[in-house]
Amino acid sequence: MKITPTRMHGAYIIESEVHQDDRGSFVRTFCREEFTRAGLSVDLVQCNVSFNRRRGTLRGMHYQDAPYPEGKLVCCTRGRVHDVIIDLRPNSDTYCQWFGLDLSEDNANALFIPPGFAHGFQTLADSTQVFYHMTQAYYAKLARGVRWNDPAFGIAWPLPDPVMSARDAAFADFVP
Repeated sequence: MKITPTRMHGAYIIESEVHQDDRGSFVRTFCREEFTRAGLSVDLVQCNVSFNRRRGTLRGMHYQDAPYPEGKLVCCTRGRVHDVIIDLRPNSDTYCQWFGLDLSEDNANALFIPPGFAHGFQTLADSTQVFYHMTQAYYAKLARGVRWNDPAFGIAWPLPDPVMSARDAAFADFVP
């Protein structure tokens, strides 16, 4: 497992080793010992799976507000996604900046997202599945979001005309 910091302080790309043989493959997506050696103290408390039927599906940009902000370890276990984070931490050097990368079943990479970031993804293949390890339990009353195409962030999504939920499409513009 190789843990590489991104330009967004606290966010890391996790490159997993894929072990393959004639039966298929095995990938370890989390190792507390290796995370600790890299300076990441992570307590994972919940896991979620998102299945997406259609290429172009966009989910995001979601975050959970204080007092229970959530961090995430995200990997794509089937298909391919363009995964995006936005730093919403007011005291951060990368405040209101975004970072994106492709996660797929083929590259077996993951993204660790610290609390204080909005997160979303767009599917690049049909029948895509995304697996989340969460650092905080979900609290519906604290669930928030920012608009996926808000000019305040200028995210370059790979596909036009995304398939979205009414809730995600209706998030308001960001107000610092």
